[in-house]
Amino acid sequence: MLKEKLLLGQYYPADSPVHRLTASCKILVTIIYMVALFVADDWLGWGLLAAVGLAAVLISKVPFKAIWRGMKIIVIFCVLTFLLNLFMYPGDHVLLTLGRFRLTAEGLTYGLAMALRLFMLVVFASLLTLTTTPIQLTDGLETLLKPASRIGVPAHEIAMMMSIALRFIPTILEEFDRIVLAQRARGADLKQGNIAQRVKNFVPLLVPLFVAAFRRADDLSQAMEAKCYRGGAGRTRWKVVKWQSRDTVCLALFLLLLAGAILERVL
Repeated sequence: MLKEKLLLGQYYPADSPVHRLTASCKILVTIIYMVALFVADDWLGWGLLAAVGLAAVLISKVPFKAIWRGMKIIVIFCVLTFLLNLFMYPGDHVLLTLGRFRLTAEGLTYGLAMALRLFMLVVFASLLTLTTTPIQLTDGLETLLKPASRIGVPAHEIAMMMSIALRFIPTILEEFDRIVLAQRARGADLKQGNIAQRVKNFVPLLVPLFVAAFRRADDLSQAMEAKCYRGGAGRTRWKVVKWQSRDTVCLALFLLLLAGAILERVL
């Protein structure tokens, strides 16, 4: 099932230090980690960041089996990224020549680095949604965007829109799986032919998928109107989450990690 092959937008309930962090802290930490991934430019930095990501997964108590099941599609993109950089990245130390393509030591290093960056970026970003409920994510985004509301930026509406989009990713994937199963029950062979033909076989499935997505969006808008939703003005929260000392410590550690990556690159 396609829903089980993607982690983004899914929540895994558990009682872990990562789950107990505030959503705004986890969003900031995720952004800092992504920046550090692309600031680091040697294997020491990449290895340290990979170890930090692995430690975050262990602390979160999210099973490795669940994460690996959701990363299988991303691994394909990582392999493609590695191969493209392997033969396209210029370098002076040629290891192998295949016609017009040259495999260089620089391309090998850069390809492995880009594949590792992409893999860890998706793992760490997925950890954000795996350990944060949609409501917490909305509150965290709104808290971070609140200073911008003073200049007219609709912080609550933007946060609500982004959290709804993340929340509906698993729902849309589940709807797609249902459509595929319905077509197979009618005798459609979606895996017939070469890769181009298989892609073409899936094109007709997009029409009912979009119809179902628009229908769900219309139902959601009507439900929000029926509950008198009028944006963030004057709204209160049932459970107020306050910034804790553990959030400060976690944010400080990741800022130090980013500072170390910047210093290593500069020096």
